[in-house]
Amino acid sequence: LPFFCFRTSLVPLVIFGLLLQPPLTQLSIVTQPNIVLLMADDLGIGDVGCYGNDTIRTPNIDRLAKEGVKLTQHIAAAPLCTPSRAAFLTGRYPLRSGMDAINNYRVIFWNGGSGGLPPNETTFAKILQRQGYSTGLIGKWHQGVNCESRNDHCHHPLNHGFDYFYGMPFTLISDCQPTETPEMDRAFRRKLWLSTQMIGLVTLTAALGRLTGLISVSWKTLTCLAGFSLLFFVSWFSSYGFVRYWNCIMMRNHEVTEQPMVTDRTTSLILRESISFIERNKHRPFLLFLSFLHSHTPLLTTEKFLGKSSHGLYGDNVEEMDWMVGQVLHAIDKEGLKNTTLIYFASDHGGWLERHEGKRQLGGWNGIYRGGKAMAGWEGGIRVPGIFRWPGALPAGTVINEPTSLMDIYPTVVHLAGGVLPQDRVIDGRDLMPLLRGTAEHSEHEFLFHYCGIHLHAVRWHQKDSGAIWKAHYVTPIF
Repeated sequence: LPFFCFRTSLVPLVIFGLLLQPPLTQLSIVTQPNIVLLMADDLGIGDVGCYGNDTIRTPNIDRLAKEGVKLTQHIAAAPLCTPSRAAFLTGRYPLRSGMDAINNYRVIFWNGGSGGLPPNETTFAKILQRQGYSTGLIGKWHQGVNCESRNDHCHHPLNHGFDYFYGMPFTLISDCQPTETPEMDRAFRRKLWLSTQMIGLVTLTAALGRLTGLISVSWKTLTCLAGFSLLFFVSWFSSYGFVRYWNCIMMRNHEVTEQPMVTDRTTSLILRESISFIERNKHRPFLLFLSFLHSHTPLLTTEKFLGKSSHGLYGDNVEEMDWMVGQVLHAIDKEGLKNTTLIYFASDHGGWLERHEGKRQLGGWNGIYRGGKAMAGWEGGIRVPGIFRWPGALPAGTVINEPTSLMDIYPTVVHLAGGVLPQDRVIDGRDLMPLLRGTAEHSEHEFLFHYCGIHLHAVRWHQKDSGAIWKAHYVTPIF
């Protein structure tokens, strides 16, 4: 009887004790967490403090790594923006969707072009949308806009699973900043301008020769020559002379809000839109893809951060992006969403080592890894930061050295949302949750292929039995 009394009196105490347990113990069974994907542009793996940089200050990104899981062998599927982001969105090598290059134009170059992510591709946003998520893309898209007319929007984010879009349909280029040297087809434009000057000089010389009687040429011929000179100039300047107006625009959903964009306020607008999206959707599962314009040239940096870093304008720009990350984290904490939100931070590919104007270094640093942006075989072009944080569900302070890919985000977030992967196509990504939670020792990838355009430059081989990793180079670019 005393034993029975002890048992019955213990039951309420046990129940009471369980109720007092902090909510963190229950997070592992949270279904449909909020998902925030933070993607930097052209950020080198060596530019971040938690990956070894001790001169650029990135406390907020470092905090994510301290409170979550850091991947040391996180690989982009391509070393350039358009194909890498296509792979990220679809979980497939960009070659499968036609989003890698067969010529030197390896990214989408014009808003008005007909190329883009095919409408029949199923992005993770589209699947999460079906699962009841509110989906938003803030920032850079660079996956095309229209197919056959200016209003069909077949490649637009809203046609690929996003409920809301605010940002650039294209990408930052130096032409977007009036104080910078034009970048778009720079060498070709020089040739066109030189040709125009030569044609104009010939026309002027012929006219002067006719007036002085040194050259016997009819006025009709001179008129035709002058008309051709003008037509030649107009034919190319009508595009290249207005690059900033055509390409550097901001959109909200289908509406153009700035043409050209006002670069001085772009950062504040993107941050405001991101925080607003979180606040509007805090009562339902949401997917926010914050695709930074940082740290792509022309390195739009507000006055508050100019001259603050030890690495000139590039360092200032990275430190401002880290501050933006901190503001997003603060908004999540403020709304009480920290423990129900999976946050992921990465870069779309490696830093652009050789990017400079005069003596100004404008590209990033890839740490100990050789090569950079545009080089698919070298690690510097494809090895990127990869950080996950989900308090209570993922072990804090964990470092994973297994090979992983940006394409792995696709099956990972689809699984967390309770969705089903498409069965009518190959998905090259792998669900990372077992690896991140510590229930799996090795990555599921046996091979990772490193393409440069349509050409295979290198392959990673991950031996499943031993965990050893080998890399075979078929092409080594001259840097």
